[in-house]
Amino acid sequence: VPVFLFVAAPYIRRYVAGGRCKSTARLEGKVVIITGANTGIGKETARDLAQRGARVIIACRDTVKAEAAASEIRAETGNQQVVVKKLDLADTKSIREFAEKFLAEEKKLHILINNAGVMFCPYSKTADGFEMHLGVNHLGHFLLTFLLLERLKQSAPARIVNVSSLAHHGGRIRFHDLHGEKSYNRGLAYCHSKLANVLFTRELARRLQGKLLYSAIGTKVTANALHPGSVYSDLVRHSFVMTWLWKIFSFFLKTPCEGAQTSIYCAVAEELDSVTGQYFSDCQPAYISPRGRDDETAKKLWSVSCELLGIQWD
Repeated sequence: VPVFLFVAAPYIRRYVAGGRCKSTARLEGKVVIITGANTGIGKETARDLAQRGARVIIACRDTVKAEAAASEIRAETGNQQVVVKKLDLADTKSIREFAEKFLAEEKKLHILINNAGVMFCPYSKTADGFEMHLGVNHLGHFLLTFLLLERLKQSAPARIVNVSSLAHHGGRIRFHDLHGEKSYNRGLAYCHSKLANVLFTRELARRLQGKLLYSAIGTKVTANALHPGSVYSDLVRHSFVMTWLWKIFSFFLKTPCEGAQTSIYCAVAEELDSVTGQYFSDCQPAYISPRGRDDETAKKLWSVSCELLGIQWD
C-alpha cells in the first residue's frame, strides 16, 4: 500500500488540483477589487491578477494582514499598483465608506470579485443585526455591488465574480427566519448564504442583460458565480472539527493557488466575454441545484435584500 500511494500520489494530487485557468490575458490599465484578499484564495487571485498588470485593490477588514499580503505581492510581481482599502462587510457603514472613497479616487472599475466570506460561525449578528453568514456572504456583497455598479457600467466591458460554493446544494432561503432567530445551524447557515450568492448572481445577470439571460448584450457587465473547490485555508477556523479534518486530509484538498483558478478564470478568460448568469467549477460550467435555478426565489430574495439594506435597486 505505501508503494502504491507513493506511485499514485502525483496523479491523486493532479486530480485534486482540478482545472487551471489557461488564459494569458494581460490586464494593464484595468482596475480590480477583490474582497477578503489578505489570505487564502483571495490573496492568490490578487497575486495572479497583479502579475497580469492590473491595479488590484485588496478590500479587507484586517488591514494589517492585508498590507503584509500586498507588500508580498508587490515584491513578487513587481507591480506597485497593489493597494489596500479597509472594508468590513459585517457593517454597512464601512461598506458605504469604502465605496465612497473608491468612487472618489478611482475613475474605472473593470472587475469586482466578491470573494470574502465567513464559514461555520457561532451564532452572531452583524453591526446591522443580520445573521453573520447571510450578512457578510450575501448582503454585504449585495450592497457593495449596488454601490459600485455604475462605475462598472461606465468601465464596460466589466465583470462581477461571486465566489459561491458547492455547499449551495444544501441551502434554502428561509424567508420566515432569514436571520436564524428561530433555529440555527452554523453549517446550514453557510449553505443558505452560498445559495443566496448563486441566486443573486442569476438575478443580477438577468437585470443587467435584459430578457436574454445568457447573452452579455445590454450593459456589457457580466455576472458569474463559482465553486472554488475544497481548499486548505483558514476559512474553517470557527469549527474545531473541520480544522482538525482539514489538517488530516490536507493532501486531498486544493492549495489556495489551485482554489483560486476558477475565480481567475471567471475574471479574465476571453471565452467568457459574453457569458453571464452562469456557475463554474474547475474552470468549466457546473451544475446548479434546482433551488439555485428558482427565478421566483431569486426575485423575492432581491426584493427582501433591498428592503433589509434600505436601498432601491430596480
